[in-house]
Amino acid sequence: MTEQMDQPIAYPFGLRPIRLSGQLAAGALLLAGLVWVVRGVWEIRLALAGEPASGPPVQGNGVHRPLNALEDSYHFVNAAGSVGGLLCAVFFIGWLWRVRDNAKALSGQVPKYAGFWVYAGWCVPIVNLWIPRGIVADVFHASAPGRKLPASLNVWWVLWLIGMLSGVGFVYRDSTDEIIARTYTGVGPLLVFDAAVVGSAVAGALVVRALTRVQLERMRGVLPEGDKGGHVVAPSPGVS
Repeated sequence: MTEQMDQPIAYPFGLRPIRLSGQLAAGALLLAGLVWVVRGVWEIRLALAGEPASGPPVQGNGVHRPLNALEDSYHFVNAAGSVGGLLCAVFFIGWLWRVRDNAKALSGQVPKYAGFWVYAGWCVPIVNLWIPRGIVADVFHASAPGRKLPASLNVWWVLWLIGMLSGVGFVYRDSTDEIIARTYTGVGPLLVFDAAVVGSAVAGALVVRALTRVQLERMRGVLPEGDKGGHVVAPSPGVS
């Protein structure tokens, strides 16, 4: 099986290469998880250091006191987390488009969710609680009929929801200085959010690897269901 997975595939008709995009998506997720670990460490350092005698960074009426070195460095860590999140979004959605297109070509079935939801499913309130997971599950079922969804899919989504819901109000809306103030008054909720994001990133990388793998197997005709669309061909040397 490993030797077959390492062989190149020719991608005719509607099939698109997914190996590299899968590696980039999984790598971006793991990198983001690492950045959020560092973020959590900095929040613990701030909590242990305690609030300076001069009070919180934001002191009301538009007054901001000068930041100390630890607070200033947290701004860089927080900015790195934002960049990591952006990279995750770009590479994950790019990979999802590819596997979604391949699933349609392999199964001959119209996807359950319109392409609009690949983007909007993450940001439209209420429906963002289930549509992104539904898109991934639909792609998996179309790519590997009869196979059970990987356990990492539900782990990823539960942790993502915990992180999203626990982060509302103090990560997406509050400024970095306001988040720093929260570390002084009660760092616990921030660390819960951080842990959920890190766990979600790791589980998400496993989801990407699992779905990429079953789709590559299907392309090579490894799965017993065969190729309903007739788009799989024998590997050709030199084609990646």
